[in-house]
Parts: sequence; structure tokens; C-alpha cells
Amino acid sequence: MRLFMPRRRAERRGLRLWHVWIVLPLAFVTAIAIAASVFFAGWDLLGARELKPEHRIDSKTLFDLVKLSFGVVAGAGALVALVVAYRRQRVDEDGALRDATRLHTERFTTAVSQLGEDSAAVRLGGVHALAGLADDAPNRELRQTCIDVLCAYLRLPYTAEADLPADDAGARHTYLALREVRHTVIRLIRDHLRLSHPHPHSWQGHDFDFTGVTFDGGDFSGITVSDGTLSFVAARFPNGQVDFTRATFSGGRVDFGGATFVGGQVDFGEATFSGGQVDFGGRVGIGRATFSGGQVDFGGATFSGGQVTFGGRTGIGGAKFSGAQVTFEWATFSGGQVDFGGAEFSDGQVDFEYATFSDGQVTFSNARFTGGTVTFSGATFVGGQVTFSTSRFTGGTVTFNGASGTVPDGLPSSGSPLPPGLSLPPTW
Repeated sequence: MRLFMPRRRAERRGLRLWHVWIVLPLAFVTAIAIAASVFFAGWDLLGARELKPEHRIDSKTLFDLVKLSFGVVAGAGALVALVVAYRRQRVDEDGALRDATRLHTERFTTAVSQLGEDSAAVRLGGVHALAGLADDAPNRELRQTCIDVLCAYLRLPYTAEADLPADDAGARHTYLALREVRHTVIRLIRDHLRLSHPHPHSWQGHDFDFTGVTFDGGDFSGITVSDGTLSFVAARFPNGQVDFTRATFSGGRVDFGGATFVGGQVDFGEATFSGGQVDFGGRVGIGRATFSGGQVDFGGATFSGGQVTFGGRTGIGGAKFSGAQVTFEWATFSGGQVDFGGAEFSDGQVDFEYATFSDGQVTFSNARFTGGTVTFSGATFVGGQVTFSTSRFTGGTVTFNGASGTVPDGLPSSGSPLPPGLSLPPTW
């Protein structure tokens, strides 16, 4: 197996020093300017007006002039020594960095070659070696390179369990070994994203490219995304459980645009969305997330800031809920913006039972309810803005039975004819 590494612009980190014949005159001029400034400041503070003229120089004055001359020469020598010592220190530091980079490159080459081995055990060793290299990287760019290779490994062609040939024990054995390696990569990324910024081994702020990756399981629980990018664009979730429980999204960007949820279970239970942007909607050239099977669970999640988008932009459309079960039970919408604008609900079940809408903005503008079941039973609308303006109800069931509080914008008033499948509580 050959592993392709992403191309990256290498930043030149070579040592840049001015020529010594430029540095020394500048140093002398700077020293003279500082000395003159100090002298005249003291002169002004002492209230001196003018110097007393001396028509004759006695031995004491002459001796003082000689001492001053030697002091100037000694100061100049010390300045030259300081400049030379500084340059030597910079050269030594640059040499140490070059040695560390060279050693890192040698270890990196060995670790990457292990990822290409047929043995799953050797691949596991390569995965752990790359993670260790990322922790020991002498600069941010080399750490990002290690992360890029781990993500590239997940993007390699991969056959999920559901696509395996029937009754092929060898294929299943190979699949299980490869899955263990892939899940180890995910676990190592999770462990490093749980560490906060001050920790020297934290991977916060780096970019993770999972574009097109097939996730048949994996644990991202408890991670914190405060900076950088996690791209799940066009990723597939065909089976297994992918766990984002108790994750915190407080900055950066997490993008599920074009992802397909067809049979697995993706769990965002008790996750906190307090900043940044999490996007399940469509963008130019990417498309929209599709929930066509399995279960995606936001039960108990807190949306208190930032932006979570299930909608679409630039005329592409929003997320498509066509067969999966998507759960927001007991979720709290207390700030930020959650956007279902342009989403299509055509099958399956989307559940907002007992959710609380107390602040921020939740919009279903231009959403299409053509089938399936969307339920807000027992939900509480006590603040913020929830709008269904220009939404279309043409089929399926959308129910607000047992809901209480302020009527969301865009819904028919009490006593007005209801569109097909829409059910409102009598108190509204």
C-alpha cells in the first residue's frame, strides 16, 4: 500500500542574520543614542544650564579624561562581544533546530513506511509512532504534517462491514484488522483533542481533513473544538456507532456538508455548541448532508452560542432527512443560531420532544415537510426566536401536541385551517 502525503507549502525556517558590518554600526549608533538620551535627561533633571569653562586642565581632570577614554573603549569592546555572542547563540539554536528537524524527518520516514506494511500490528506501531512524533515536533508545521498523514490514512479506500462478501472469512479477518488500526487513529485524535491549549501535546487549533472518510464506528467523545477545522465533508456513516457525546464546540469550524448517515448511529448527546460553526448544510460545490438511515442523536445537547447549520446556502438546499431517526430530545436551545432553513423532511423521524427554546434563533424558514414525522411534543418555547416562515407542509406529520409557551413565527393561528399533517395544541 502506498500512502500519499498532502502537499503543503513549506515555510522557510532557515536562520536569517544581517551581516556583522551592518549590525555593529547599528549597535554603536543605538548605544550612543541611548547614552545621549540618558545624559540629557539627567542634565535636565538636575537643572543644569551650562558648563563652566575650564581654561586649564589639571591632573585630576586629565586622569578623568583618560578613565573616560578607557571606559568608552571597554564599552565598545563589550558591545562587540555582546553582538558576537548573540549571533553565536542564534547560530547554535538554529543548528539545534536543524538537528531536531533532521531527526524528526528520519523518524517520520520510518513511521510512514510502517503504515504501508501488510501487517496490522506494524501499522499500529506506525500510527502510535506518528502520534508521538506529532507530540515531539519542533514546530507547528511538522506537527500538522503528522496529523495530515493520520487523516490521509483514514481517507484511503476502505470497505465497510456491510459491503463485505458473504461467507468470506479471510476478507472479514482483514477488515477487522484494518478497522482496529483506523479506530486507533480516531482514538488518538480524540485523546489529543481532549487536551486544552496550554498542554504541550494538545492538538487544538490544527486542521483535520476527514473528507470522504467511511466511519463504521469511532469515539470522539469529550473532544473540544476551540479553533482549527474538522472537515467531515462527504463522509459516510454506514454502520457502527460514532460517539460525539459531551463534545464541546466553542470555536473553529466543523463541517458535515455532503455527509451521508445511512445506517450507523451518530451520537451528539450532551454535546455543547457554544461557539464556532457546525455545518450539516450545503455549500457551493459540496452539497448537503443526507440522513437516510440509522440514528443521529442530539439528545440533551446544549446550543448556547455559535452557529449550527442544517440549512443550505447559495441555492443548493439544506440537509435532507429521508429515513433516519434524528433526536433532539431534551435539548436546550439557549443562544446562538440553529438553522434548518431549506432542509427537507421527507421520511423517518425527527424528534424535538421536551426540547427547550429559551433564547437565540432557531429557524425552519423554507423548510419542506413532505413526509415522515417531526414532533415537538412537550417542547417549551419561552424566549428567543423560532420561525417557520415560508415553510411548506405538504405531507407527513408535524405535531406540537403538549407544547407550551410562545407560538413560533410562521405557524397558523388558533382556529385557522391547518396544512396537511400539521397538529397544534388547543391552547395555541
